[in-house]
Amino acid sequence: MTVIWTPKLTEEAQKWHDIAARLSDEKFAPLAEELDRDQRYPWESIDELVNSGLAGLFIPSEFGGSGAPLTATIAAVERVAIACSSTAAILCACQLGAFPVLLGGREEQKHKYLGEMAKGTATSFALSERSTGSDAAAITATAEREGEGWRIKGEKYWIGNGGAARYYVVFAKTDPDAGGRGITAFMVDKEADGVSIDELNDKMGIRGTQTSNLKLDTWVPDDAMIGEEGRALRLALKTLNVGRIMVSAQSLGLALAAYRTAAKRAVERHAFGGPIIDNQGIGFKLADLATEISAARLMLYEAARAYDAGEDVSNLGAMAKLYTSEVSHKAADVAVQVWGGFGYCKPNLAERLYRDQRILEIYEGTSEIQRLVLARAVRKDVEKAAQEASA
Repeated sequence: MTVIWTPKLTEEAQKWHDIAARLSDEKFAPLAEELDRDQRYPWESIDELVNSGLAGLFIPSEFGGSGAPLTATIAAVERVAIACSSTAAILCACQLGAFPVLLGGREEQKHKYLGEMAKGTATSFALSERSTGSDAAAITATAEREGEGWRIKGEKYWIGNGGAARYYVVFAKTDPDAGGRGITAFMVDKEADGVSIDELNDKMGIRGTQTSNLKLDTWVPDDAMIGEEGRALRLALKTLNVGRIMVSAQSLGLALAAYRTAAKRAVERHAFGGPIIDNQGIGFKLADLATEISAARLMLYEAARAYDAGEDVSNLGAMAKLYTSEVSHKAADVAVQVWGGFGYCKPNLAERLYRDQRILEIYEGTSEIQRLVLARAVRKDVEKAAQEASA
């Protein structure tokens, strides 16, 4: 038994974990430093993800995917994230693009788009804009009736797998006066007229991923609509509920990588007559990390189990996303501190993990948004208890 709590995986989850472990050790980890240095999208790793079934892990088998439950999916994502943050982020983005279609698409949309995703044709989630990140209801992209379809105009930003994807789930206002109740989702083909990408973000971390903008002045037919007209904000939030658990797995994998490199360095490096882990200033940091990573892992796997059981995970998913991302922050910080000057310089795993980690507290809902979600839940609990007491 290791110091850090290890989940008892089902046979299916163990199978996907082992596939992810083999590919991570043989393919993804050896590329990680190069991808970071050159800011290169790893097309060869995409082939591995597709051929192994990992790219379509959460897509049901009837649509060409692997049909794995979320517990198996996070076991794979966590393992990939230990090896390469960029590849794990790409894997998460592949799943995120599938969720709106899976949750709100018609059967013909599911067969077409999910089937293509399982074969490696990526679909990206295009909700955020330059001036609207956390406040999704404030998006300014519009979709107006034009013949037997819609004219979509606007710009999307911060798109994961942007530029590498073929399709985009675009959220636009079909009723600008209705706020969050006037947003509709559409599937947009990158090859369509009036669709362009002219900016790839130069990022601090996860530099093997592509993050882009998406400019739109394009027409789509009625059958490009996903779900009901004006109901897409709810679809986006349901997608993000699952996406937060996926990012929690990414955070947990990074935390484990940081913990392991810090612990190894603390045992191997000697100062003042012994290994530095015997100094309480170092040893206690690692003891705290082992405890907090174990707690984060417990929360992550419980959130995934609850989702697979059909339970509401809006609060538990927010807790998992908040806690695992902030534990990964602490782990990356400790790793740099234990490595000292070497941890501040390239190439060093601790230095790379420190930069890769920072986005985990931002995308799929910032830590502030998770706290807002949970604060509202606390208030709701108190008000409900007061009503029941007075009844």
